[in-house]
Amino acid sequence: MKRRVFLAAPLPALLAACGADNIWASDEAVRSARFVLDQPPSITLFTVIGIPRGQGGHSALMLNGSQRVIYDPAGSWKHPWIPERHDVLYGITDNYRRFYIDYHARSTYWVAEDRVPVSREVADLAIRRAEANGAANKSFCAVETGTILRGLPGFERAPTGFSPIRLRDWFLTLPGVVSQRHMDGDPANNHDVLLRQKDGVVTNQPRT
Repeated sequence: MKRRVFLAAPLPALLAACGADNIWASDEAVRSARFVLDQPPSITLFTVIGIPRGQGGHSALMLNGSQRVIYDPAGSWKHPWIPERHDVLYGITDNYRRFYIDYHARSTYWVAEDRVPVSREVADLAIRRAEANGAANKSFCAVETGTILRGLPGFERAPTGFSPIRLRDWFLTLPGVVSQRHMDGDPANNHDVLLRQKDGVVTNQPRT
């Protein structure tokens, strides 16, 4: 079961290129979008991986503690109903989790979703660290993701280099990892995906 508190008014749709930004949603929007998932706390690493060469395209974290958010450093996924403060996206219901994955999974990339259980204290510390980290510069997604993880108990050895693949390889060594692979044959046109998602549906949901 899950509890959703989501009354946010639509925010302007933004399709930003990867890079630092100064997006700062209002306190009211962030409070209204707050989503609490009635599941054990966890930290999930998203890795966007190229097809067919297997190169790393992006790293991000989904943090489930006192609320569920996505930390998307230097990311470009936006939704008019999802408040953002720098690189932290609030109100991540299951539907918006699917939206996020659908945006990245396409004919040229697949998405690895790797989740590890943590304590509530560690999950909430991760959220606070993400909120305090500020906006990431272009191409620094793996660097900043590793930096957030490295400040958490049990994650001190997280690499902080530029390789999403290296970060994922390390993450997979953690105890209790549960992995999913998301693939989607959609054309590599993220703008069309965002337009479709504004209507609140995913026509072709990611396969797991």
